[in-house]
Amino acid sequence: FCNSSLPVDLVVTVKEVNFHVHKFPLTLRCGKMAALLEEEESQTVSAVNLEGFPGGADTFSTVVEFCYGSRVVFTPGNVVALYVAADYLEMSDDYGGEDNLLAKLEAFFHSEILKRWEGCVSALRSSEPLLAEADRLRLPARCIDAMSVMICTDPSLFGWPMRMYGSFQSPGGSILWNGINTGARIRSDESDWWFEDASRLGVELFERLIRAAGAGGVNPKAASRAIMHYCSKYLPGLGRRWQGGGSEPTTAGVVDQRALSETVIGLLPEKRGRSYCRFALGLLRVSSIVGASRECRDRLERRIGSQLEFATLDGLLIPNYYSDSDSETLYDSDCVERMLSYFVSSNEPPRERDGGSSSSQDRDTASPMKRVSKVVDGYLAEVASDVNLKAGKFRRLAESLPDGARDLHDGLYRALDIYIEAHPWLSEKEREHLCGIIDFRKLSMDACAHASQNERLPIRIVLQVLFFEQMHLRSAIVGYLNVLDPESSAPPPPPVGGWAAAARQNRDLSADMERMMSRVGELEEEFDKMKEEMRRMS
Repeated sequence: FCNSSLPVDLVVTVKEVNFHVHKFPLTLRCGKMAALLEEEESQTVSAVNLEGFPGGADTFSTVVEFCYGSRVVFTPGNVVALYVAADYLEMSDDYGGEDNLLAKLEAFFHSEILKRWEGCVSALRSSEPLLAEADRLRLPARCIDAMSVMICTDPSLFGWPMRMYGSFQSPGGSILWNGINTGARIRSDESDWWFEDASRLGVELFERLIRAAGAGGVNPKAASRAIMHYCSKYLPGLGRRWQGGGSEPTTAGVVDQRALSETVIGLLPEKRGRSYCRFALGLLRVSSIVGASRECRDRLERRIGSQLEFATLDGLLIPNYYSDSDSETLYDSDCVERMLSYFVSSNEPPRERDGGSSSSQDRDTASPMKRVSKVVDGYLAEVASDVNLKAGKFRRLAESLPDGARDLHDGLYRALDIYIEAHPWLSEKEREHLCGIIDFRKLSMDACAHASQNERLPIRIVLQVLFFEQMHLRSAIVGYLNVLDPESSAPPPPPVGGWAAAARQNRDLSADMERMMSRVGELEEEFDKMKEEMRRMS
């Protein structure tokens, strides 16, 4: 109710709140109110329901106070709502004379909001409930443009302290206490002063700010770190390093995590590194949990696949929440298989041109390949115990890397042994087929010794292991003789073709038990002779 001796002649309803006021002050300043009351001048008390009024009853109350000539205080928190309301009520100078509400708000917005960092942040946060109406007046766009200029420019040019949340800093980088320079220096020299304030914005406004800053020339490294900081507050499950806690929610309420994950995937700049890959793998895990679109996840998988050498085993263990296949495995092995495919295709050495050599390019590719092979072997060992993992999928994962990616096959053999032990129902033929992923010439002596006594392996595979174990022993003996008598010429090794023929002969042995047992006996006799020879040398 308006405190006046004159009886009220107008009731305005805003959001189920009735305002008992007088027609004259409102029609003098508000063109919309004058138009609505033009046909009701003869009535004693008029009633108007402003159903489409942007903002709440508090905003309309402030507008009424301005119309009655009371002093109204503008703040970064109410300027956007008042601006939108004044535009809706047509409170321009063309109707209400000079210094109407819109003109005063525009002057305040230009002088107190756009020139101060904290003013832009507060105005943006307050605009989120009225984003559609504020966008029509370009209020958020003007704030974001001003903030992007400050982000891309030396912050000392704008006056300090600037940030709204966190520790205040002086232009020289020292910490301020009550405006007094303490002399304590900030340890980090990164341009991260704006991360915390930006993280208070809603998803849509944060995306606009990052894109505007990117167009303005902000360092892509700083942009990616700002995105990581934002996600650490609103996307739980990114990993131990990225989890945040105790953060305020944005003014838009609870963040839509699916929308946020899809937005962040589109915002991430092209970058490489361990921390970036770890963050991307965590984001992929969260995207799978919240059900992000297949297109967004595929884009993220390609980025991770191009730098898979920075990945860790923990990062690749992505739970199988919403797999595109009918697999019921514990972990999403389809996703890992796709990333391995992207990695191999992005690390293929270019073809030789004009007969030139590509040995240097091969060496550059070998190191990432070997790092990835170790991670893949560990991944296979981790998922091998899953009873729902099909043998074909296990083999495809093992064969996803080129033949030269592994110097030793010990890790692959360990994963294979775990898989066969966890799947005892596999037939002899299926186990033989799985053992084809192992190159027994690349097993160490310890792995050969274990495989030769492994009852889970087929007999034919054990024979191959025994043969290559014999080859390892011969090589060790020759090397030992060379160490004892370096001046004497070492006996020439058997021809490579003979070893290959013997390997092929062992692979082609029939299933006849008598012939296999005979071969095993011969190998045991040779093995005993070599042990006796080693004893004599020692």
